[in-house]
Order: sequence, then structure tokens, then C-alpha cells
Amino acid sequence: MYAIVEIQGQQFKVEAGKKVYVHRLEGSEGDAVSFDKVFLTDTDGSVKVGAPTLSGVKVNAKILQHLKDDKVTIFKKKRRKGYRLLRGHRQSLTQISIESIG
Repeated sequence: MYAIVEIQGQQFKVEAGKKVYVHRLEGSEGDAVSFDKVFLTDTDGSVKVGAPTLSGVKVNAKILQHLKDDKVTIFKKKRRKGYRLLRGHRQSLTQISIESIG
């Protein structure tokens, strides 16, 4: 069984027992969270599609840890002008474990 759910403005395909990295969520490690915006569910080949969301369906998850993603380097240069700019960014993430869909 899997579902397509919206978490922090992005859509994810989730399954029970899987771990997913999402944008930083409020709450501490070990807290339970649930998501209401479920767009699609599939149970053994029977697909239910919402218009736009399914009513009465929730995805329950548990926050495992808060962490930062790998560094992304941004480098800008204009040739023959002496202009060079080096910046970096690390996105704040949360790892969640999907407990149930239903």
C-alpha cells in the first residue's frame, strides 16, 4: 500500500515502514505527526484518487531526527572583470518514518 501525500508544500510517495526526508518540521524527535492532504492511495491494485484530496484518510508518521543536507556550492564569475563570488547553502531537513496510512 502506498499513498501520494503533500508535506510542507511538496508531494511525496510514501509507504508504511519507509523513511522519508522532508523540509524541516515543527516538533522534536520522537513526536508523532499526521498529514491530511492525501491525493491518492493504492491498496493491492485498487486505486482511489481524490478531487483534489481524499476525505477521511490520514498518513501518520514519527519524527526520527533533524539534520542538514549536503552543501550546495554556488559559484558566479564574469570573465575578464575580476568578479568571482562563492556561496554555499545547506538545507534543513527532517527524517520521518511512516507508521500507517488510513
